[in-house]
Amino acid sequence: MLYMLDTDTASYLIKGKSPSVERRLTSLAPSLACISVMTRAELQYGLQRLPADHRLHRAVHQFLRIVHTLPWDAEAADCYAHIRHQLISTGQPIGELDMMIAAHSLSAAAVLVTNNLRHYERIKAPLILENWA
Repeated sequence: MLYMLDTDTASYLIKGKSPSVERRLTSLAPSLACISVMTRAELQYGLQRLPADHRLHRAVHQFLRIVHTLPWDAEAADCYAHIRHQLISTGQPIGELDMMIAAHSLSAAAVLVTNNLRHYERIKAPLILENWA
C-alpha cells in the first residue's frame, strides 16, 4: 500500500513534533511513502517566508530528498474536478490545495495520511484516510 503524507503530516515529521508519525514512517519501505507535488509546493512556499539561514530550510530539503514526490497528472486532475464539484455543490468546500492533495491520493490509489480527518471526510469518494499523529 502506498501512503501519501499530506502537508500537516509532513510538517510534523520535518519539525520533529510527532514521534508516532516518525515511527510509523520509518517502519515502511521508502518506496511506500510519498507526498503530492502540492505538498511539496506548500513546503517550499513556507520556506520562502523564512530567512535563508533558518533551520527549517535544511530540514525541508532533507525531507524532500528522502520522501518521493509524485507528479500531478491527468488522472489527478480528473479526480480533482469531481471532488471540487461535490464539495462546492454541497456547500462544504475545503482549501484548493487540500482538494488537489486528496484527488492526487485517490488517483494514485494511496492512503492519505493526515491529521485533518474531519476536513477530508467531507469528500464522498473512496478516499482512504489514516491519522498517524
